[in-house]
Amino acid sequence: MKFLLDESVELRLGFSLKTQGHDVTAIATDYTRALEDEEVLKIAKNEQRILITNDKDFGELVFRYHHSHAGVILLRLKRVDIQIKQERLTSVITTYRHFLRSFLIVTLYTVRIRKRIERAIA
Repeated sequence: MKFLLDESVELRLGFSLKTQGHDVTAIATDYTRALEDEEVLKIAKNEQRILITNDKDFGELVFRYHHSHAGVILLRLKRVDIQIKQERLTSVITTYRHFLRSFLIVTLYTVRIRKRIERAIA
């Protein structure tokens, strides 16, 4: 699978995903830094990468402003050890692989799947 790490996500999560055979890029190392969220979402969409982020603003872009995406995993794992984050992310990717093109909100014990509703233009 192809993933893009937002600047808000620890690079160690990307290294963990790479060791599992995933194609991972990161805003912090592979792109121009300090990009606007809209641009990050656009890069992920254009490259068909699932965006992994800690930034709730992406939910507003997707659901309020209807920006398209290739999948978003919003990690809500504050104050959690990196090893637990790695294990949780691996578990989510495996268990919810058929929903990864949706918007997933991941906490330590739950995963909420929010699907986009395509709006018809009259």
